Parts: sequence; C-alpha cells; structure tokens
Amino acid sequence: MMGSRYSMSFTTGGLLLPESIDLARNFLRLNEWQPAIAETASGYVFSSGKPKSMQRVGREIANRLATLSIAELQFLTETSSRSDQAALLWLAVCRTYRLVREFAIEVVSERFNSFQRELLPERYESFVHDKSEWDDWLAARSPSTIERSRQVLFKIMREAGVIDEQRQICRLPLSPALRLLLERTPEDIAVLPGGLRG
Repeated sequence: MMGSRYSMSFTTGGLLLPESIDLARNFLRLNEWQPAIAETASGYVFSSGKPKSMQRVGREIANRLATLSIAELQFLTETSSRSDQAALLWLAVCRTYRLVREFAIEVVSERFNSFQRELLPERYESFVHDKSEWDDWLAARSPSTIERSRQVLFKIMREAGVIDEQRQICRLPLSPALRLLLERTPEDIAVLPGGLRG
C-alpha cells in the first residue's frame, strides 16, 4: 500500500481536493484510471489549464486515490463533510509517499502527542537530513528541491487541516462514520494527529 522508495512527486500540487473528488467519481463510474483521468481533464480545468499539465496532475491524483479502497473512494465522493474528505486525501498522500508518511508519524504525530504543537519548517529540513544519512536518493536532493517539497507538504497539511495558518498541529475533526471506516486499517491511525479519538 505504502510507497517503498522515497519520492517527492507530491510537489505536483497541494491537496487537490475538488479535482480528487471529480476524478474519484469518474473512476467509480468507469472502473479504469486512464479513461477517468482523460475525462476529468477534459471536463475540469486543473490549476494550470494546460493539457499536458492537466494530464500530469491527473496522474498524480490517480496515484494517490489508487491507495484508497472502493469503500473509501465511495465515502470520499458521497460525504458532504469537507473535513472528512480532506482527512481521507491526507491519508492517501501518506499511503502514496513514504517520506510524507514517516514525517507524519515521526514528527507530526509525535509532537502532537507530546503537546509540542508548533511545527516549524526547520523540523522538515532536519528530518530529511537525518533520513539522507541512510538513503542515497534523498542525499542527492538539492537544498532547493528539499525546500520546495517542504513548501508543498506544509500547504497540503494546511489544506488537510493537519496544521493551521500558525503552523500549530491540529487534531483532525473526523466524523463517527469516517472513524468507523478507518478502523479497518489500524496501521494508518498513526498519521492522524490524535488518532481516531473524537
């Protein structure tokens, strides 16, 4: 389920919530990702508005959504709760990207649980630096690439409700229905600040 190698492809965009819901709906109807991407791209103007960029963003969203179960995709498209949708998409990003998942568990949730709620940008840089000592791919990333990945990750976390505008880590306000759904995958609870508590 989770990506086994480090990657920073999440810098394609932010949480991409409206686009993700549109693509999920098309996939559930068509049952194939590529036609769903093409239909979504043709009927929805992604942020750049350029055909190649729309396809690239669509592939990025599909990679994330592919980590969700059919039940989770259905919940994503059927719920009226934006916070639940954002939490599911945050979970999808964490499942797709090993780097994000480990940061969510080792830094974000750890700080939340120890009542150190402020998340400074330096925490990400030091986290990547520590991981780089054991991973050649990460070690080869330039400082500008790391900074860009941090900017986008913090944007994703803000849009998902993981942090607020003051970079304070927040408990995600999950509905009882979503908490019940996520109990099926207890290995994912660690990426959610505060877990599944109400």
